[in-house]
Amino acid sequence: KVLSSPQSNFSLSTPTAAMAEMDELNVELEEYNEKCGVFGVFNTVKAAHTAYYGMVGLQHRGQEGAGLVSCHVKPDGANEFRLHRGQGLVTDVFKPEDVKQLDGIHAIGHTRYSTAGGKTALEGFQPFCVRYRSGKNLALAHNGNLSNASELRSFFQDQGVLTQSTVDSELFLHLISHSKRKSQLDQIFDAMTQAEGAFSVVILTDSHLVAVRDPNGFRPLCLGKLVGRGPNGTDGYVVASETCALDLCKAQYVRDVEPGEMIVIDKKTVELGTFSTFKLPSKFGTSQCIFEYVYFARPDSRIFGEYVTKVRRELGRQLAREHPVPLVADGDPPPVIIPIPESAAHATLGFHQESVAQGRPCTLDLGFFRNPYVGRSFISPSQELRDLKVLCKFNPMEHVLKGKTVIVIDDSIVRGTTAKQLVGLIFSAGAKAVHLRISSPPVTDPCFYGMDFPSKEELFANQYGGNIDEMCKWLRVDSLGYLTPEGLVEAATKSSGTRHNFCRACFTGVYPVPIGNKGSEMDW
Repeated sequence: KVLSSPQSNFSLSTPTAAMAEMDELNVELEEYNEKCGVFGVFNTVKAAHTAYYGMVGLQHRGQEGAGLVSCHVKPDGANEFRLHRGQGLVTDVFKPEDVKQLDGIHAIGHTRYSTAGGKTALEGFQPFCVRYRSGKNLALAHNGNLSNASELRSFFQDQGVLTQSTVDSELFLHLISHSKRKSQLDQIFDAMTQAEGAFSVVILTDSHLVAVRDPNGFRPLCLGKLVGRGPNGTDGYVVASETCALDLCKAQYVRDVEPGEMIVIDKKTVELGTFSTFKLPSKFGTSQCIFEYVYFARPDSRIFGEYVTKVRRELGRQLAREHPVPLVADGDPPPVIIPIPESAAHATLGFHQESVAQGRPCTLDLGFFRNPYVGRSFISPSQELRDLKVLCKFNPMEHVLKGKTVIVIDDSIVRGTTAKQLVGLIFSAGAKAVHLRISSPPVTDPCFYGMDFPSKEELFANQYGGNIDEMCKWLRVDSLGYLTPEGLVEAATKSSGTRHNFCRACFTGVYPVPIGNKGSEMDW
């Protein structure tokens, strides 16, 4: 298949494996924004194997599909980019023979989260792998969403450009191929200056690995080093969405890619250990996604300069200050504090620590057994499958909950259906009362920068106009306490020590980068 334009032609590789029919699962396809993990490796023996394990480390960022591109050197010395991608978990998509045929010392990988207009279309799975302008190779993987995607898409359609997918990431390929700059690196830089919104991107060329983070710094991206893992004992280099991927590959963390920074890793980097860096122009300041700390990033990762677990514990402590453990009647057992596993576990530890410091009688325990073989309900592609996963995933511990006042800590409420089901399970185990505490503010607005908040109307807080009493009635809890937006920012800033600002649009409705054609920017 060919993507063509008046100025350039390049081919977009697509696999031939057939996709399973989602209709068999009775899935109602909704509009979802993209949320993914990216990984790149340069000058590393068996680079595809390293990328494979890096992608496994980033599996939580996308479970719908995965892909990997390697740079194979043919006998005549020419480079051949080899691609394998498919639907499912990394371990399902890649068999040993698949990884083996992806030979070479450079590679990039991508774990995919559902996007609008093509959940099952492999044309939209990344990395994208193309040849353009005199046979130059280029592979690209992107995490985020472009807020000016509709504007760019319209421009290219007016120019007669044929598109392969409905994914905004493809627009980077057209911006690069249409650039009038002469060198490939200048073309890439030129393309990045025309994109707006959230993008953490890794790009593999015939001779470079390029890492780019948008000027706002919405999504995390970090650099690592593989000491002695290259040919003849040279050092290899990696780029990843989170440091947990570096840990799995036994790579040394070097630093974060800064907001608005484009880093080039090449032969000079291998020889001297230095990076070439370029700075993208900034229009809107910095606004790192605070929801990465609240929910999405792995707790053992270090993003935006600090470990996620440290920030989440401080969110829990702040939540305890704002909504202390309720007092119980004389003679009743002290309240038991339990987390909704797994993402609320660290906030729960902080909540309990602060409650003890306040002198509030309480105990800390595990109230649910979580089935580890069921994926996150938050990122399932339909409400029906989300409901089934909740019932399969959690089993309440009756001996912990029976006859107790239970303080349940969760990181967020998006649609509310999961929280309601879990409250019902707690009462079914004999709890006397249930008080729900949330370590983030009410989610009131959709995210247009790469998070899965499908519509304003679906968000739980909006269904009741923010009326806590009505929300309690629907959830069937005795009380409900959210962390305030001010408390969230104060706790995140204090614990992370970041010098950059945070994006809080999903809690405040204030979007740091203008959204073109809001609400339908993915409807191509």
